[in-house]
Amino acid sequence: MARFLALDSDASEGAVWRLRGASSNLRYTTALERATLQARQEGLGRVASTRAALIPIRKSAEWWDMAQDERRLVYERGSHLPIGLDYLPGVARKLYHSRDLGENFDFLTWFEFAPEQEAAFDHMLARLRACAEWDYVDREVDIRLTRGIA
Repeated sequence: MARFLALDSDASEGAVWRLRGASSNLRYTTALERATLQARQEGLGRVASTRAALIPIRKSAEWWDMAQDERRLVYERGSHLPIGLDYLPGVARKLYHSRDLGENFDFLTWFEFAPEQEAAFDHMLARLRACAEWDYVDREVDIRLTRGIA
């Protein structure tokens, strides 16, 4: 069963932001890569993770015109997975797919981390934005949140 992320500014008329996405299988990940991720990644909702970032991303038409194997090669060339692995388990992540829902963004990426991991998170983003895959991003929004401690 798919999990959904839906963020509505207001369901009433005139809403400015509406973001929806569905969790899915790991589309560019091999079995070995998946096992490596599962061994190192911790889940969301950790008590110490009071910082979060939601980053909606839209890829260019050129990206979507490529075949799946061509996109995988760009993904590999950019070292997307090894970059992410460098920041585990400190930064937890969940990817939601929006393109198939007809949304304005293709992906909604949710990150959680402790305050002392924020500099590492920013460094990870800088590295990801410098990789080959990022040449195909035509829009992103970096939304940062802080959870208060009750």
